[in-house]
Amino acid sequence: MLQKLREKFTGWIAISILALIGVTFVFVGGANFVFTGSNYAAKVGDSEIGINQFNAAYNDQIMQNPQLAQASDSIRMQLRTNVLEQLIEQRVIDNYIEDAGYQISDEQITRIIQQTPDFHVDGKFSIEKYRELLLVNGYDPTTFENAQRVTLRRNQLQRALRGSALMTPAAYRRYLNLATEQRIVTLATIDPASVTDEILITDEKVVAFYDENTTMFQVPESADVEYVEVLRSDIAQGISVTEEELNDYYAINEDRYLQDEQRQARHVLILFNDDENAAEAKANELLAQIQAGTSFDDVAREHSDDTSTADQGGDLGFQTQSALDIDLGAAIFTMNEGDIEGPVKSQFGFHIVRLDQISQPGPLPLEQVRSELTIELQQQKAESQFRELESRVSSELFDAPDLRTLADAVGLEIKSAPGFTRLGNDTLGTAAAIIGAVFDETVVSGAQISDIVEVDADRSVVVSVTNHRPASRQPLEEVRDQVVEALRLREAEALMAAKADEMLAAMSAGTDFADAAASVGATAAEPRLMSRNAEGADEFVAVAVFTAVKPTQDDPTTGSTRNAAGGYTVYSLDAVIPGRPEILPQDQRDAGKLQLTDQVGIGEFVAFIMALREDAEVVINEDVLAQEDLL
Repeated sequence: MLQKLREKFTGWIAISILALIGVTFVFVGGANFVFTGSNYAAKVGDSEIGINQFNAAYNDQIMQNPQLAQASDSIRMQLRTNVLEQLIEQRVIDNYIEDAGYQISDEQITRIIQQTPDFHVDGKFSIEKYRELLLVNGYDPTTFENAQRVTLRRNQLQRALRGSALMTPAAYRRYLNLATEQRIVTLATIDPASVTDEILITDEKVVAFYDENTTMFQVPESADVEYVEVLRSDIAQGISVTEEELNDYYAINEDRYLQDEQRQARHVLILFNDDENAAEAKANELLAQIQAGTSFDDVAREHSDDTSTADQGGDLGFQTQSALDIDLGAAIFTMNEGDIEGPVKSQFGFHIVRLDQISQPGPLPLEQVRSELTIELQQQKAESQFRELESRVSSELFDAPDLRTLADAVGLEIKSAPGFTRLGNDTLGTAAAIIGAVFDETVVSGAQISDIVEVDADRSVVVSVTNHRPASRQPLEEVRDQVVEALRLREAEALMAAKADEMLAAMSAGTDFADAAASVGATAAEPRLMSRNAEGADEFVAVAVFTAVKPTQDDPTTGSTRNAAGGYTVYSLDAVIPGRPEILPQDQRDAGKLQLTDQVGIGEFVAFIMALREDAEVVINEDVLAQEDLL
């Protein structure tokens, strides 16, 4: 079945259609052996994790978190270690799944594709839409199907482990007791505005802060780049296909588009509603009217409960038997053209059916596949011209002293990408191959133009650097306002923390809560009843209060915490009211138990994967981990 899908359907699929298991562990252990000089990043059992795969995953993390590009060497080394560890754990999972015999059938993959909304037009799976999106986005059906099979198999394992998790009534009762617990607390807030007048920012402090924070206020390394590019899409747009070429190509490829027998029928549907007998009686009455000469189309428009076809006289269009309800399909595919039958009972109601036309099995007509064949022919012609132009560019590079000479020789336009950094930019792109070419020592210095860089199967570029700016630090004069603001925040933080400590010390010495608050310029609120996860509550204060030690009858628990508004809150925990699970509606308790059980299952899944990882035979290539970033 899947082979037929490849032949009949080609379609765009974003790999994210089925979410891969995204469990990331920062865990290194088990049987690890370290080698250097190998041509892989890591080896798990007999399977290898390639260097290119590892570098792509690492560069992807840098692209998603640009601030990491400016991080210290030790932090980036830790990131490289974590990325490789994640790839190792994924490979451990896949090896276990393979050994355990988890299987995903072709039919399951087919069903996933046909049910994906991206492939639908007017609510139905569209072959043309499927083909168009795949072609536009350059996905290969076989590669996609394999990726989906891996994903589904991983999900099978995850569901199996999570589904076996148990939550005992006693454990859930303890959880509910904690969840419904309430605490009586008195709060006092120290606002940032209350310490503003005490902050003094001097020139000496500004200079000292700037000198101490040498990694702040950095301008990243950048280059102004000129480039020429060979784009398959540009070539394809200028290619035409004649009708003769199209007909010849269709004749060669018509067997790729074989279709099952299809039948075009019309129907009048009477839903069961609440009275099946009445629905059947109405269907018989309408059948009698049609047999007496009333127009089938008119009856469908006036009486059919199928609102999607009634306006078209009940026309169902051409359908295969498998696409129809099983009973309705059985009836339609035993009729002769022009026959009227009914009432036919299906899961929906009673149908009166007329068969209008039969389309025998065979190749789809040219008109139904014209657009796809045209694009295929254009791409085939473009492939030849694309490779030929790439070859010309590569040959001319030997004699071209500069980019202008090369561009003139091959007839390409010079484009520019100013301000290109080690993270790339929107103009030239963010591919690691391009970044590596731009910041190659001989290119970034302006000494020569780059070799031809194959970015992907559809794009190649040659780059030249016209101006290079090494990473530098912004002068203090340009960032003085930022330094002053950072100092204000730091000093405000220190002053508020000191006031909170002063208030706590006063309470320890016996001062009343309200008087202690007043002594530091804070106002004490009235005691309040706090619940866990109350809507609108300050999460920082809630965490501090509900993790504080329970008070005794004569000795409240006191403490302080930063609050969500940027200030400090001093609290006095006066009493704890035990939880009463019975106050929660039963449906909430049941839903909570399911959610908590699932969380337990996730924990068991993580523990299982960690155990597999610990037992795995892993070889790590330290040379790959230690190499400099490609970005």
